[in-house]
Amino acid sequence: MASCGRRIERQQVTKERHHDVLFSALPSHGAERPRVMALNSAQTADTATAALRSGTWRMALAMALSGTIGLVVVQSGQAPLTVVFFRCLIGGAGLAAWLTLSRSWARMRAVDVAWLVGGGLALVLNWLCLFTAYRYSSISVATVVYHTQPFMLLAITALVQREGFDRARMPWLVLAFVGVMLTSELSLGAASRANWQGVALACAAAFLYAIATLVTRRLKHLPSAQIAVVQMAVGTAVLMPIAWPAMGPLDARGWLAVLTLGLVHTAFMYTIMYAAFQRLPAQSIAALSFIYPLVALLVDLLFFKVVLSPWQWLGMGAILVAVIADQRKWGVAKTALQPITKAR
Repeated sequence: MASCGRRIERQQVTKERHHDVLFSALPSHGAERPRVMALNSAQTADTATAALRSGTWRMALAMALSGTIGLVVVQSGQAPLTVVFFRCLIGGAGLAAWLTLSRSWARMRAVDVAWLVGGGLALVLNWLCLFTAYRYSSISVATVVYHTQPFMLLAITALVQREGFDRARMPWLVLAFVGVMLTSELSLGAASRANWQGVALACAAAFLYAIATLVTRRLKHLPSAQIAVVQMAVGTAVLMPIAWPAMGPLDARGWLAVLTLGLVHTAFMYTIMYAAFQRLPAQSIAALSFIYPLVALLVDLLFFKVVLSPWQWLGMGAILVAVIADQRKWGVAKTALQPITKAR
């Protein structure tokens, strides 16, 4: 009996030793938790950085294409209403074909459709107001007034959505706007000769564009191409009854212009631009938007042989400095986001 008892004790001791060895080889959950949290934090930071870079090049390319729209519109020889109609019709058809071939359609809720219809109306009215403003005031004045939209976007997001506002970036936005003014020579007295109807239309276009941008940012769960195609369909349905009867004759150059406007400057451009909207904060969207007037001025210089004054060259340099400074976050690192609240 005694020997049997000693044998049982030895077996228990052996089991306990095996148990200790086994669990001593396993990682400690308490020690691993900080490591896992650090790894997740690093992955999140890498994902955010990748999204920022992806959105930046998409927005920059979209704005560069936007700067060439005026050239295509002039080449079409059509009225603004007709140009916007064809932009919606051809651009929407191109986007719908791409979505069908790639099987990228996503299910939409009723609230999504409502937001898309509202955004589509804002976008189409924005085009109509801007293109019509060119008839009442000079293109330079209308363009400068239109580019107040980044400030409208920042104000709306700060006041309505309570989005953080980095005050250290505001000087770069102001510098970019001053640069746009100089390139148009608005600061040298051109505003006094502008027709106020054109200025009002350009302001309306800027506000509508800011609204369309905010609507797009609310639909991050939908493919950007689908957002654009639904908005183009809204524009086509609204404009067809009034644009089709008023359409003038189109020659080969005119058809080439409207096809380019629809496929390149609408289907392709709005796909990458809306994708950028979903990846970038409002302040980055605002800063990169100033590439648009810079490219438009370069188009005037290269294709229409416009002679630039020293003030315009200075303005172009100011825009470049402002965009580069904002993207590289000069003077932002030590500044916290400060929300703007409504006065009570």
